[in-house]
Amino acid sequence: MKWLLPNACTAANLFFGMLSILSTYEGNFFYASIFILLALIADGLDGRIARALNAASELGKEMDSLCDLGSFGIAPAFLAYAFCMNNFEMLGKAAAIIFALCGMWRLARFNVNANIVHGFFMGLAIPAGGCIIATTTLLFLAMNIQPDDFGLVYPIAVIIVAYLMVSHVHYPNFKEKGEKIYLVAKIFAAAIFASIIYLTKEFPVQGVLTAIFATYAVFGIVNSLIALMNRDKL
Repeated sequence: MKWLLPNACTAANLFFGMLSILSTYEGNFFYASIFILLALIADGLDGRIARALNAASELGKEMDSLCDLGSFGIAPAFLAYAFCMNNFEMLGKAAAIIFALCGMWRLARFNVNANIVHGFFMGLAIPAGGCIIATTTLLFLAMNIQPDDFGLVYPIAVIIVAYLMVSHVHYPNFKEKGEKIYLVAKIFAAAIFASIIYLTKEFPVQGVLTAIFATYAVFGIVNSLIALMNRDKL
């Protein structure tokens, strides 16, 4: 029965993902975003509990991927579309579909390469991608900003996040030693984080949450570029 608790956390992941989808359908974008963040907490707990109880299983791994697709692929795509991208007609639909498809691809590739790739994530992890949409939605709501006022910036940003999930950009997983983290990348990330915090200082909670995920997304790009340039010099 020791498998019950980690699998319950995995199920809670999808439970919150479905609540997010239902909240989006009802037009409650605040709770839709919060439920995605709660799904992230459940997603983080299941693996830790499974390892602590020595209860990891192939069934649990499959459940985890399926739940992640719902909570961090489909739910955020639907949220982004209903919140803003429906105003962009075909481009908005395309961006939402691309996000969900890239999330599926990201999870499938992760499962196939699980025994090959160590010490880093190849591409932005789908929970981080989904939470970028959730946290920015919370921030836009708090600041009373309509993203469509900035033209095509929002749907293009969603497509970029989707691409990062299936890219070969290396992101540290903070669990294993493997990917070298460069000082310049750390400084750049710190500057990005501080800038977001400063610009959103009137909304500290939403600002910090957005800064965490946005900085992580940018950090992987910068660190990978530095690593690539250093390899070219060898």
